[in-house]
Amino acid sequence: MRQRKKPARMVLSHDVGRSATAEKAADKHRVAGPFAGMNQTVANIPKPAHLRAVPTQRPTSALEAGRARKDGARREEKPLFHALKMQQMLTPLSYHQRDKLKEQMAKITSFEELGLMPPVANAVYTQALPDLSEYSPTPVQRLAIPALLSKKGQYEKSKKKGAEPAFDQFLLAAETGSGKTLAYLLPVIEGVRRQEELDRVEEAEREAQEAEEKADREKQSVFDADPLETDEGKPHPSMGRPRALILQPSSELVTQVGKLVKVMGHTIKYKSAPMSAANSPTVIRNRLFNPKGIDIVVSTPHLISSIAEKDPNILGRVQYLVIDEADSLLDRSFSSTTCSIIDRAAPSLKQLILCSATIPRSLDKFLDRRFPQIKRIVTPKLHTIPRRVQLGVVDIEKDPYRGNRDLACADAIWQLGKAVHDDTHLHHTVKHFLVFVNEREKAEELAQFLAKKGIDAVPLTRDTSEQRQAEILSSFTSPARVEGDKKESGEGGRRFTEFVPFDVDESAFKSEGKGSRRLPNTKVLVTTDLGSRGIDTLAVRHVILYDVPHSTIDFVHRLGRLGRMNRRGRGIVLVGKHDRKDVVREVREAMHKGQALI
Repeated sequence: MRQRKKPARMVLSHDVGRSATAEKAADKHRVAGPFAGMNQTVANIPKPAHLRAVPTQRPTSALEAGRARKDGARREEKPLFHALKMQQMLTPLSYHQRDKLKEQMAKITSFEELGLMPPVANAVYTQALPDLSEYSPTPVQRLAIPALLSKKGQYEKSKKKGAEPAFDQFLLAAETGSGKTLAYLLPVIEGVRRQEELDRVEEAEREAQEAEEKADREKQSVFDADPLETDEGKPHPSMGRPRALILQPSSELVTQVGKLVKVMGHTIKYKSAPMSAANSPTVIRNRLFNPKGIDIVVSTPHLISSIAEKDPNILGRVQYLVIDEADSLLDRSFSSTTCSIIDRAAPSLKQLILCSATIPRSLDKFLDRRFPQIKRIVTPKLHTIPRRVQLGVVDIEKDPYRGNRDLACADAIWQLGKAVHDDTHLHHTVKHFLVFVNEREKAEELAQFLAKKGIDAVPLTRDTSEQRQAEILSSFTSPARVEGDKKESGEGGRRFTEFVPFDVDESAFKSEGKGSRRLPNTKVLVTTDLGSRGIDTLAVRHVILYDVPHSTIDFVHRLGRLGRMNRRGRGIVLVGKHDRKDVVREVREAMHKGQALI
């Protein structure tokens, strides 16, 4: 009652004699009972030390106060969350499924156990991989080749029932540099060879039957004139009608895969032809409509679609359709063209094979809607970057760069170019660098800047001519050994523009005279995502990410140019104040732990 009563003036409180130290001591020894805090309306829970507000000085001016308000609003707009849209773009794969796949792969230990024909297996050792003394199948080859060679599928069932044309559907998803090309190419080649043998048997039976009928006609009509012999100029039945079609998103990949298909044809004996926009119309017509016939065609969707509109018969005999880099060929820019090719080839199609290094959620939804019965063949290390690839981070805001990204890139190339690696002289004497930018206008600008700093650098974009692209990529896809450079040229060795026609600004090296600096034994290719998909950059040991990639898909493909054929590599990412450092940190942690990026 005394506490509720409003105190009068000049009346002291009953706690006036209690000191502050005694009150603190009492609170310290006070123990909360079982019913303590039941009627409290505010939870007085102390915050942890790292979450307590740090007292800041009050802004001294209106300008500083405005900046503080903008910074606070910016922090509220952009909270830290996991890898922005990176985790939202890729399809997840549980580690329980990955462990099951590892157990399944452990059952196959040698290449002969995959069930290939002896000529096809021998072509792998003698033509596809002649430099290797021992070769064991990669994980995607262990999983994909037996599944693609299996004769029990939807195609056989549909033929028995007499229903609408159906075909087997497969999705091959594996990390970059894992041998996906051979994984789908070997079963396709074997299928073409087996079908060719069946056609030979049928043709021999048909010729025998025609010979019997001709003999019977001669007996019955002895005095009739002999018919004209027109079989000599008769074209091959497969002229302009291939058995297998391999679609690629770019002419660079058409050239690369076409070379492999042609090399293996020397041993297995089939006819193949690569076709892209880099070839003239005369070359395309002569290759596709060869009188000797055609078995396997490697091309782009737009070229095949334009030819099929004028001559629909070119897709009337296709039994094996491969869509490489399916995440690109089934996106919004290619989807309508690719799907029209699938629909036209469906009546004669036996197998549809989709191949990709990443499975975006958009592709996953598209496959569930368009091909609900597709069989997914996925490796345990999907969406991972090999642990043999190291990723370093350079903060361009610190000294000596002070926000100059071009200078930081040039300095990173100089430091890595001068360093000595243990396997430099074993595999390639010239160090190859790939620098990835997000905009193609920046590629040419950066290449000119690096040339002025004494670095042999060239740009590779969509604006580069087809012939020029092939010349540049030939150096980065096939490592060349250069012996006796210093003996021929004395101090610095021969210029490497003598081996591959790099257009380097020579005035940048000669204008300064004796004091000019040039980074020897180094070639740099500045490119966009054009050079990040499918290209077998075996000679590349270093990748520099000039711009932070927009998504995990770009991270996987750009860093996937390293660590191929079990070789080590190093990546450098340049980070500024406007870049997402939390994204880079999560990618580095996943790479260090050997985990997938989702």
